[in-house]
Amino acid sequence: MSATEQLQKRFEAVLMPNYGIPPVALVRGEGCRVTDADGKTYLDLIAGIAVSSLGYGHPALVAAVTEQAATLIHTSNLFLHEREVELAEKLVSLLGGSARVFFANSGTEANEAALKLVRRAAGPERTYYVSTVAGFHGRTSGSLALTGKPAIRDPFGPFNLDVRFVPHGDVAALREAVTDQCIAVFVEPVQGEAGVVPARPGYLAAVREICDATGAAFVLDEIQSGIGRTGHWFAHQAEGVRPDVLTLAKGLGGGLPIGACVGFGRYGTAFAKGDHGSTFGGNPVAAAAALAVLTTIEQDRLLESVTELGELLAAEITGIGHPLVAAVRGVGLWRGIQLTAPAAAHVQTRAAEAGFLVNAVTPEVVRLAPPLIITRAEILEFTRALPDILNAAARDAEEDQRR
Repeated sequence: MSATEQLQKRFEAVLMPNYGIPPVALVRGEGCRVTDADGKTYLDLIAGIAVSSLGYGHPALVAAVTEQAATLIHTSNLFLHEREVELAEKLVSLLGGSARVFFANSGTEANEAALKLVRRAAGPERTYYVSTVAGFHGRTSGSLALTGKPAIRDPFGPFNLDVRFVPHGDVAALREAVTDQCIAVFVEPVQGEAGVVPARPGYLAAVREICDATGAAFVLDEIQSGIGRTGHWFAHQAEGVRPDVLTLAKGLGGGLPIGACVGFGRYGTAFAKGDHGSTFGGNPVAAAAALAVLTTIEQDRLLESVTELGELLAAEITGIGHPLVAAVRGVGLWRGIQLTAPAAAHVQTRAAEAGFLVNAVTPEVVRLAPPLIITRAEILEFTRALPDILNAAARDAEEDQRR
């Protein structure tokens, strides 16, 4: 029995079955590469679901975490510490506006905070939320109520929130759904879990206009798209639109758990003392890690390379002209390979066999979200191997049909 199989057996015996049994057991990483329990190395093109912004073992991140862990590892919310304040100041500066920050530990928690924040600000006359079909905002009761994916939502209802769903990017449907009784509109600039699906240009501006006209809050979920993933610090900056509330997580901590709910204008002060809290939110080590991520992205000019390398990645995949590839969509280093058949799981498996980690986010879409430090050579290493991966996956899919 291999070392991976031994770990899988132990995993299955003591962990709940909600993830199944992961096929790869990772033990260490360096740069954009990770190594499994049996010594096989992979080029990581998913980065812990768009989390490991600086890859693995980055000196700046290691130094920040090590120093902070040795200095002050936890305070709770009963006390303040400088790293938390410094990180909030940095985020507000990058957002370029008057804002206040609440720190949590995940994207789900950031969205839960946003739900309460807009409810508090709205007053009792507003009664319902609007979200999008196929959108994803988390798996706790509140965030799941906003998630427009019936397969993961319906088994856990009913929910105590009135949420009305409209197609992502459909301005006419949104305009019809949002009235002066709407509390807030929750949207993603790009639907990540739906298969990296961007809305058309101008959609965020339309959401802003509709919310302004009705008084509903505009909540933008940038948990996957934020922190440089699209080539901007935040995806909404590409369109010059500002939401009322912004939620962040994933890439912010570079691998450490952290989330943030940012409120602009009156939404920055809508919470009264005691309205919300988190024992671990704003943890000194997580905040130090996030500061290291932001500083490194800035100093190493990674936003520029994300744009350049993202375009290279998309062009190289499109240029293969493989019959299994219908299209490549997305922005920056966040791409979805749309397949012509439900073969994404086979692509994921065959890619891992070839030494590349990708994500079958839907049956027909393969998601790519590599570390922001990935190089041109590493991208070309993947795209040159991709035709053989796709050929093998296509054969697997054809075999499925014959069974």
